[in-house]
Amino acid sequence: MEVSGPEDDPLLAQLHRVQCPVCQQAMPAAHINAHLDRCLLLHPAGLAEPAQPRAKRRRPSETAALKQPATPTAAESSEGEAEEPDDGGDSEGRESDDAPPTPSGARLLPDFPGARPASPGGKGAGPRPAAAAGGGASPRSWGEAEAPEEEEAAGDADGEDDAGRWDAGAAAFGAPGGRPRAPAAEEVRQLLQGKPLADTMRPDALQDFVGQGRAVGPETLLRSLLEASEVPSLILWGPPGCGKTTLAHIIANNSKKHSIRFVTLSATSAKTTDVRDVIKQAQNEKRFFKRRTILFIDEIHRFNKSQQDTFLPHVECGTITLIGATTENPSFQVNAALLSRCRVIVLEKLPVEAVVTILMRAVNSLGIQVLDSSRPADPLSHGSNSSSEPSVFIEDKAVDTLAHLSDGDARAGLNGLQLAVLARLSARKTFGKKGGQSYSPSRVLVTESDVKEGLQRSHILYDRAGEEHYNCISALHKSMRGSDSSAALYWLGRMLEGGEDPLYVARRLVRFASEDVGLADPSALTQAVATYQGCHFIGMPECEVLLAQCVVYLARAPKSVEVYSAYNNVKACLRGHQGPLPPVPLHLRNAPTRLMKDLGYGQGYKYNPAYSEPVEQEYLPQELRGVDFFKQRWC
Repeated sequence: MEVSGPEDDPLLAQLHRVQCPVCQQAMPAAHINAHLDRCLLLHPAGLAEPAQPRAKRRRPSETAALKQPATPTAAESSEGEAEEPDDGGDSEGRESDDAPPTPSGARLLPDFPGARPASPGGKGAGPRPAAAAGGGASPRSWGEAEAPEEEEAAGDADGEDDAGRWDAGAAAFGAPGGRPRAPAAEEVRQLLQGKPLADTMRPDALQDFVGQGRAVGPETLLRSLLEASEVPSLILWGPPGCGKTTLAHIIANNSKKHSIRFVTLSATSAKTTDVRDVIKQAQNEKRFFKRRTILFIDEIHRFNKSQQDTFLPHVECGTITLIGATTENPSFQVNAALLSRCRVIVLEKLPVEAVVTILMRAVNSLGIQVLDSSRPADPLSHGSNSSSEPSVFIEDKAVDTLAHLSDGDARAGLNGLQLAVLARLSARKTFGKKGGQSYSPSRVLVTESDVKEGLQRSHILYDRAGEEHYNCISALHKSMRGSDSSAALYWLGRMLEGGEDPLYVARRLVRFASEDVGLADPSALTQAVATYQGCHFIGMPECEVLLAQCVVYLARAPKSVEVYSAYNNVKACLRGHQGPLPPVPLHLRNAPTRLMKDLGYGQGYKYNPAYSEPVEQEYLPQELRGVDFFKQRWC
């Protein structure tokens, strides 16, 4: 016997009503499929305006308040909550009782697939202030995290607090006459507190993703795939602060618009069971809802080989789309089988121009004015206290210095800017007098020395256990081999300032003295060994000059690889020999016993010191007679 559902009985279909996830409109369950087909075609992004709810009876005071063009007061906002539902309204009118009332003509953005209402209460507040120039986030979003739905419901009941916050935001970014007002120093400080600036300024769209044109530029294949939401399995490889996590964040935002599930895990804290749980959920999503899942693993090189093997069958069959981010060379840290199933995207260190663009975007979003050092006029000397004039300034050379000291790390640059501004605001230092001009005590200036103090020193990219370790020692070795003492000193300083063990460098110099200098200057080996012993005795930082002296000596010394090449020929001869190795000739063998002498050991050996002239004698096995390893490359 077949079981009938709401679709089969018209009466049940009218009683069983569902809500469209796109436009939030309620309708009989039997009509939802046909409605979704039309609704998704009309509104592919899922941001359609829902049907206006049926008008409800309002109190006379409410009706008069809604007709007022001005912003309602807090008392009026709180009174608006006490609306009486329309007993005669249909289900659509009843559904709107749970939602906050909106002024006439206001656009209600549904929560699907990620949009939120512009104003939590939707009462009396104007539209949300646009972000400042530079594409940054709204300044209000920095001061508070996005509230959960429970907090929004509570905020609706207390319209006075919500209206007060929005009134304060409107006062900060717009005057009554439409003239924008720069935020005060205290407002800037509140914007910077509570969350790292690098995370606040993280872009949400590929158009705002700068500095990686070679990987995701407008004409690249990956850019086309990302815009079409056809994301392949990727391994994002690049130095810290180059945009790996930001690119994953952009992919996540784009995926939500296309109903693609995006899950984030960190290999530093996640376990294999966590990965298996995500994969199991992805299998269910794909089986029952035909929904794709993208799994982002940050610091994927932290997973060992067996943990990485967990992804193999599921990436192979398409259960998940894997995106891994790593600062280490995937050739050494990621399984070869997993690499063959993913495409490696190399993100380079950000150029200085890109870091400047990112920093200026943050400065503009914070409402900080940049002082042009080339202009003779000094805007800080004006005695005006107009509310439209900014109270926080930063020197243009301070931004440039911060971009250079960040060494291509946008995260370090933004966090350094945040630290410098907060330090100046917290210290409450005024400009004082400069050239006989007095400045307003309410204004704050961030100088070049402030950003240098925030970073302390150059942000040197060096990992003693990673690829950069081997890259720098290789550059040092090749610079000495090429007799470029200046370049050799640079790479030595780069390693030592990055925290390299001086004894490791000294051991490499001992090797170089024999491998590349060799017999051309036999004292080079003595110099290198003495350097190693000196570094062992006194340590850093005193031993850095010992290493520098040895590096310059070896770079300027004559070079000879005669011994090194000859020994390589010997190794090649031994490894390429087929069959048993030839025996040692009898006359070269030692004969400590009578038995060994009777067997012919040592017979016919000519003791060289006993002869005044060179002795003709064979010292190689019979099979290798005539071979010269110094002249022949192979046996």
